[in-house]
Amino acid sequence: MNKEEEFVSLIHQNQGLIYKIASIYSREKEEQDDLYQEIVYQTWKSFDNFKNAAKPSTWLYRVGMNTAITHLNRTKKRLQVVPLQDVKLQFAESGDTEKEEKIQQLYAQIRKLNLLDRGIVFLFLEGKNYEEIAEISGISESNVGTRMSRIKAKLKSGITTQTN
Repeated sequence: MNKEEEFVSLIHQNQGLIYKIASIYSREKEEQDDLYQEIVYQTWKSFDNFKNAAKPSTWLYRVGMNTAITHLNRTKKRLQVVPLQDVKLQFAESGDTEKEEKIQQLYAQIRKLNLLDRGIVFLFLEGKNYEEIAEISGISESNVGTRMSRIKAKLKSGITTQTN
């Protein structure tokens, strides 16, 4: 398989991952599409540097999140709201409105976090362990643990004050 075929295969296998990153860091559908394309472009540009030292998905998370943050800084847009309500949540069909309400409160609090913390929570919710989050985000594993503790406290206190 040549380089182009490998790249196309990698993108096709990870379209959902790239779309999730674009959705977390963009508000409007048009912005999401632009960011998706930018992530694919940056992935192609750095594809020669990918040495299979990390899993392809880990490498893509890192390229995608770095591209998203750079894209936001370049356009000088401040992330105010993430359209998490547009993300199809599997629990919506349960009919448990109290549970749904609590989850929506959680996502409202996540939207208030800074870009790095939002990325860390995103990776945590994706089922990544601290080691993987550290590798993707470029911070130490102990820093991930410290940040997660602080993030959890922020989220817990924010949700508690909203419901009281």
